[in-house]
Amino acid sequence: MSNALRPTPSTGAPTTATDDDWKATALIFRGQRQALIASNIANADTPKYQARDISFSAALEEASRVRPAAQPAPIATTAPGHLAPTLVAPRNTLQFAEYALPSQTSLDGNTVDIDRERASFAQNSILHQLAVASLDDELKEFKMAIADPRRA
Repeated sequence: MSNALRPTPSTGAPTTATDDDWKATALIFRGQRQALIASNIANADTPKYQARDISFSAALEEASRVRPAAQPAPIATTAPGHLAPTLVAPRNTLQFAEYALPSQTSLDGNTVDIDRERASFAQNSILHQLAVASLDDELKEFKMAIADPRRA
């Protein structure tokens, strides 16, 4: 994803994206997946509930694809020093969710496998904390870079 070309919403001209874009996107998707897994666990006893999950790699790939600018951005740049808005509209978690394949059949039609959901919840929690720590380290580096060395 290094130096991927992305269109700006205001002009449609491609710009280069940095390697750091994926960190924030990964953090958002980890949070969305955590909410979806929690919903599956909460509905473990609901008859005919279909467990859902997000394919993290597919969601991250979809979010980083180049899309043509469909309409001008609602934010106008009024001075030459303003940066062009490059924000992508947030998407709903369920747009990335897929039905989880049941590991065993149940009489009530519920497809939640509580053991799989707990394991997914724990794994996703660790990866979410890793993403938060990564962004926190980056923030500390920025703070150190702008700090006045004489005020130590």
